[in-house]
Amino acid sequence: MKPSNNAAPSIIGSDVTINGDVTTLGEIQLDGIVDGDVRSESVTVGEHGAVNGTVVANNVVVKGSITGQIKGRNIRLEKTAKVKGDIMHETLSVEAGAFIEGSLTHKDNPMQESGPKAVKTVEVKAEEQKSA
Repeated sequence: MKPSNNAAPSIIGSDVTINGDVTTLGEIQLDGIVDGDVRSESVTVGEHGAVNGTVVANNVVVKGSITGQIKGRNIRLEKTAKVKGDIMHETLSVEAGAFIEGSLTHKDNPMQESGPKAVKTVEVKAEEQKSA
């Protein structure tokens, strides 16, 4: 049975921890903890919510914390947001006070699975010094 597009939003309460991926065609409000990837049309991570994994959605609002990559068309990081991971976005808004540790990349279609990533490499050479 195909889910209805006008279904009520799914809410993960603050007392819920999910170990595994979460996928929905609709809207999801995360006030609990998800240890896994989240894929949805619209995701809101509440102030006390947390995701340890990749978040992929057209619309992403972060009030809590995400440790992992975010891919979304419209991403909004509110002042209480804490993101440790790369953000791929079409539009991005960041309120003063939001914490971001990672790279920001503008893409026309950030949710599209991409080929091999362009990776910056830094070569560090260390030679042992032997003293006689």
